[in-house]
Amino acid sequence: MGKGFWRELHYLIHHKWDLCLTTLAPICIIVLFSSMFYQGKPSHLPIAIIDQDQSELSRNIEKYVGLNHTLKTEQIDHQQDEVEQLLNQNKIWGYITIPQGAEQRFVQGKDAEISIAFNQSYFSVGNSISTAMLVSTLRALADFSGQNYLDNTLPAIEVPTPNIKISPLYNPNLNYELYLEPYMILAILHLLLCCCVAFSIGQELKYKTVSDWVNQTTMPAAVWKSLLSKNLTYVLIFSFWTWLWMFWLIEIRGWFVQGHLWVILLGQFLMYCAYAFISSTVVLATQDLARSFGLIAVYGGSSLSFAGVTLPLNNAPIFTKFWANIIPFTPYAKLQTEQWVIGTPVFISLLPLGILAIYCIIYCCIAYVLLNKYLRGLAT
Repeated sequence: MGKGFWRELHYLIHHKWDLCLTTLAPICIIVLFSSMFYQGKPSHLPIAIIDQDQSELSRNIEKYVGLNHTLKTEQIDHQQDEVEQLLNQNKIWGYITIPQGAEQRFVQGKDAEISIAFNQSYFSVGNSISTAMLVSTLRALADFSGQNYLDNTLPAIEVPTPNIKISPLYNPNLNYELYLEPYMILAILHLLLCCCVAFSIGQELKYKTVSDWVNQTTMPAAVWKSLLSKNLTYVLIFSFWTWLWMFWLIEIRGWFVQGHLWVILLGQFLMYCAYAFISSTVVLATQDLARSFGLIAVYGGSSLSFAGVTLPLNNAPIFTKFWANIIPFTPYAKLQTEQWVIGTPVFISLLPLGILAIYCIIYCCIAYVLLNKYLRGLAT
């Protein structure tokens, strides 16, 4: 296996584009996404306020909107047409409408008819801005009723009021650096790993060097060692870049692991092995690089979407759930969430670890059978 490792490293050193795929490409991905999510979540998103009431209540709403760091009041206007034009031009992300007579209706216990509109076509920004506008408006209404109105109309009385404590767990601020970056980096790196493994084996098939790869023998031990050495070379390379990125995120950025780090590292290694053997299987089965890259793009490229991270699988169609359960990224995403964010006991995470190990064994065996079949075909 040592000879197999050195042979693959020698190949990378003398083929610059392949070397770039294992060095420059991971660095660019890590730097790009680390910079993208460095701020945590969007802030100072521009909105507008349509103030048709010109009252103390509307000024209070404007005050509380200004205090929310997620929002930035871009324009205060009386005309809805002008504000909607700004929304259509993506110059603002939403607006709050305070109609005429809102304060008078509010103090009479009626519906103030205040409305909030936001651009939901940008899902993450839409959710952030809608929550921020709603919270700011409700706080302004509560402050107005308590400080500006009821204090002046009711005598001072001691009345106990109910208190409800709401505690978002594990990522209360919905920080995108912790929510998306750990999944997106892994999703892109594992797809890059698949391409590197597929191209490496495809080159062996193209230039008829498979016999040299396995030392011109069909002995089972030699075939196993050659297959493992080629795949593990790329697994270890991309594991190194992943661990370097995790050092940045945990030690420098401070997103410490709630559970056990070794479980996450083992899960990453098994996931990379599974996808490497899947790529080997696809290339050896098709013996066509173009077709292999197409299949890998469909299978590996859909990992993040079908793993239940960004899109829920609760009410998904049967095919979606089936596809989610045949990709190794799904059990890994569950394992990473359990150990990094929640702090789940290790015995619970043994199930996704076992599933990843099963993927590795199955696809490694299939790749071995296909490689052995190819070698026997050359011998005859």
